[in-house]
Amino acid sequence: MVRRTARALRDWPRTLRGDLMTWQADPNGPPGRPRWLDWRPVIMVPLVMLAVGLLVAGTNQYAFAFGMGVQLGVLFAGAQSVAFVVALYRPVQAWWATLLVMVMVTPFAANAASGTRIPWSGAFPWNGVGIAMQAGVLYLLAVRVRPRIAVEALVITVLAGIVCGAAVPLRDPHDIRLAIAVLAVTVAMGVALRGVAVARTQLVVQEELTAEERSRRTLLEERNRIARELHDVVAHHMSVVSIQAQVVPHLVENPSDELRENVEGIRQNAVDALTELRRVLGVLRSEDPLPHAARHAPQPTLERLDELIGNARGAGLTVTAGTTGEPRPLSPGVELSAFRIVQEALSNAIRHAPGARVRVEIRHQDSGVTVRITNTAPDRAAPPAPGIGHGLLGMRERTAMLGGELATGATPDGGYEVIATLPALPAVTAPPADPAEDPR
Repeated sequence: MVRRTARALRDWPRTLRGDLMTWQADPNGPPGRPRWLDWRPVIMVPLVMLAVGLLVAGTNQYAFAFGMGVQLGVLFAGAQSVAFVVALYRPVQAWWATLLVMVMVTPFAANAASGTRIPWSGAFPWNGVGIAMQAGVLYLLAVRVRPRIAVEALVITVLAGIVCGAAVPLRDPHDIRLAIAVLAVTVAMGVALRGVAVARTQLVVQEELTAEERSRRTLLEERNRIARELHDVVAHHMSVVSIQAQVVPHLVENPSDELRENVEGIRQNAVDALTELRRVLGVLRSEDPLPHAARHAPQPTLERLDELIGNARGAGLTVTAGTTGEPRPLSPGVELSAFRIVQEALSNAIRHAPGARVRVEIRHQDSGVTVRITNTAPDRAAPPAPGIGHGLLGMRERTAMLGGELATGATPDGGYEVIATLPALPAVTAPPADPAEDPR
């Protein structure tokens, strides 16, 4: 502690020179000024009027009470008045100007006091114009610079004022204590106001960072959803390709070795594609932007359900389908989710239940649509399926996103069942045209 204090005292002149011997408007850090200072052009009007009043009072005091004459009185009072206005933009330089005027006026005040020409009661230099000028400049300095610089300026001002006042006979020492208290309170108010402004600025920055992080997290979640969408599509088709490749040799009588080799290559490529699917999903979960085509690709609906079931049958899966209830318009989100749930259930049946029979039921109700996919127990063991893992998660996410319900689990006969109930959200339709606006 002692060593640190000694180092600070040794570096104090350099720190003081860096803080106050500068032409910068806001030295050593960001401004952190109050918001009302952004209205400086508007504040300038009443401030100039106040400066004119101080100019008249200061000229009268310097010219007649101190015996300077009108020319010097106008010069010194004008310098202080201009510094009072300039403090809005250059507070450190304005503070130096007022301090310099106070020092230069001291010999005139001392001569006037020795000749009993000073007609006011009080202590030099903090009387009327002097204390008003210095308090205003110190306040505008404190709201613009770091608290350390404001305290340094206050201490130098008080010390310089005491030294200058020592050359002039004091009429009431109590005025010095009162003036120092006024200056200290003024600087404290400016420092506090700047602290509030800095805290508000930091809060705004933190809120912007939080909003940016929230947007980034939302974006990543959306990309995760798109990645699962890709999984639903690619995994389904690659599974169909793999199963079809396995079936081809059995559909040809005495297949040649070349045919078996090519078909095996097709199957192996499909399996490798499924293995690499996780890596593709990892890329989509990164912060790289999605391709334009991926963002605007058309989404399937329940109208393509027959095509989906036909592809599954072509892969060797026994599928039956049925629809009950009166179909009604559904929102694109419900249509897409229902289609994807059926697609994923059929893909799971192909991968995990070879030889099973699958039943797809679509039940339309006033409250929504229910999708039920069941499969019987497989007639043989399913081969391992690499690269799988987001199927049921995608179903749950789609259902939860729409406010529906999802139930999955094994059936008593050893099969599996998926039941998804999706609410009938209204489809987006164009509003009817107003006959009065018909261009015809």
